[in-house]
Amino acid sequence: MWGCGGRRRRRVLFGLLLLATGLAAMLRFNWSTLVPRLLWGRVMGLQAENSQFLLEGMPFRILGGSIHYFRVPRLHWKDRLLKMRACGLNTLTTYVPWNLHEATRGKFDFTGNLDLKAFITIASQVGLWVILRPGPYICSEWDLGGLPSWLLQDPEMQLRTTYKGFTEAVDAYFDQLMKQVVPLQYKRGGPIIAVQVENEYGSYFQDSNYMPYIKMALLNRGIVELLMTSDNKDGLPVGIVEGALATINFQKLEKGIGIHLDVVQHKKPMLVMEYWTGWFDSWGGPHFVYDADDMVNTIEQILKLGASINLYMFHGGTNFGFMNGAVHFDHYKPVVTSYDYDALLTEAGDYTSKYFKLRQLLSKMLEQPLPLPPLIYNKASYGVIQMQQYFSLWEVMSLLLQPIKSELPVNMENLQVNNGNGQAYGYVLYETLIPGDGQLNSGGHVRDRAQVFINTWFIGYLDYTQEDLWIPPGQGYRLLRLLVENCGRVNYGPRLNDQRKGLIGDIFINKTALRNFKIYSLPMDLNFMQRIRWSSYWNAMPDSSVGPAFFRGTLRVEKKPQDTFLKTVGWEKGAVFVNGQNLGRYWNVGPQSTLYLPETLLHQGDNEIIIFEEHTAGRIIESTDLPFLGKTKYVD
Repeated sequence: MWGCGGRRRRRVLFGLLLLATGLAAMLRFNWSTLVPRLLWGRVMGLQAENSQFLLEGMPFRILGGSIHYFRVPRLHWKDRLLKMRACGLNTLTTYVPWNLHEATRGKFDFTGNLDLKAFITIASQVGLWVILRPGPYICSEWDLGGLPSWLLQDPEMQLRTTYKGFTEAVDAYFDQLMKQVVPLQYKRGGPIIAVQVENEYGSYFQDSNYMPYIKMALLNRGIVELLMTSDNKDGLPVGIVEGALATINFQKLEKGIGIHLDVVQHKKPMLVMEYWTGWFDSWGGPHFVYDADDMVNTIEQILKLGASINLYMFHGGTNFGFMNGAVHFDHYKPVVTSYDYDALLTEAGDYTSKYFKLRQLLSKMLEQPLPLPPLIYNKASYGVIQMQQYFSLWEVMSLLLQPIKSELPVNMENLQVNNGNGQAYGYVLYETLIPGDGQLNSGGHVRDRAQVFINTWFIGYLDYTQEDLWIPPGQGYRLLRLLVENCGRVNYGPRLNDQRKGLIGDIFINKTALRNFKIYSLPMDLNFMQRIRWSSYWNAMPDSSVGPAFFRGTLRVEKKPQDTFLKTVGWEKGAVFVNGQNLGRYWNVGPQSTLYLPETLLHQGDNEIIIFEEHTAGRIIESTDLPFLGKTKYVD
């Protein structure tokens, strides 16, 4: 019937059918699994099988160390990572600070010192794998554990739960963050071999649906590598989530520590996600240190158990600006500016005895010889810097600032500033008129520390322990001023939802609540400091230098800048700004009395030093090549 022509037509139709079938199959095929196989041969990734890790089917031990890119100047990233590799470590771990990447709601920053992709890429280039700890909560002795302060504008906010206001914010943040890191995963040819689900949730546990939500938030946005959780032994039972490997945090190896892990996950490899190489410091306390021999001996014991390990911290760095956290259990204790942590590298990246002792241990274990450690950066001593100019805070307010008027006190986060995002850090000044004298009572509403003035006359402090202050008698109505400092939000524990700053409620005089406030926002951020720096109202230094005021001097650099330290002896409490950048806080209660000034903030020629002093000012500040972090005390 068809004849020869019909047979030819049948063959053509059959060929077209085969082509169409093939195209349909190709469209259904999961090319995301084939591309890594063809390009990189990476399909299995890091696996937690029985008692050991496997990387692409081969036995693998994680020898990790923590460095946080946001605590280290970008110019120094490669140096610190090369030093990690030369110590014998094979894996970098880093947190991701939400409050820096989305400082203003809906505006995301992954540039400059926040270029996470660049940091991870450099780690890969020097031969390190990466374990990413994206939060959203990171603890880390960082303000509010890395959560942005604008979350607290919602009076009903429940952080780290499935409260709608929180999960909507996390979803929007993860939408942007995962675009940065998903292409850098192992199965995409990148260095990220594992991703942590939240952080130490077992120590905070409030919502049984929260960890599954965070896990799915990662998976739904393209995370395909091994998932992990991280907790101390007490938090392990409730901090886990199905489908994620549980890891443990500690400093001293207790007998039977592996049993805690085996109870929650049978026959899985042991990873100490945080082996604490030192400890952090709080204002008014000592500088904590941890014995180098104890550290190395414990690491050796952990490795003899067949376990993997991550050193927290390998290099601590600095809490630049106002980003330090705080602890508040029995007492409120803000964390200092230095995050030296008594780690293997100092705050400025220099080697310690811990570094060389661990390098010696690991060099004996590893088959390949270790790279030579890089040379350290020279430190400079630029000498004494004389303060030459002065700008009183009272003049700043009257000449440069407009107040917010409110019948009631308004907390920092809910001030109508910053395009509706409130104020995150710094100071707030509250003014109101009062009649006569009497007893001023804070009602426990000062967060965290207030200097109290009648007009410009300082009369005392209010804080967590000092809630009452006597107002001396005077004529008629007088101006009561409270300069309130946010000293750092709690980063760990059950008080996260109670971290609004400034005046968070009524204050009273003779048991009567005060009303009709003028409120001045003093964030001391880049924009604020620009107005101060370029103002024409600076005056010559007075004979008696007292705060609150700004003091200005010049640091002269003749050649290529080098790292240095600014000695704050002779000053009481405040912050130091170099060419507009906030180095961090100082306080004469110690322990630290120097601030790390990296070369990246300096340039050849004249460099502007501005000190905001709350109370007792010095007349000089000294640049030195040696840090002083305070009297030491061994961690117990």
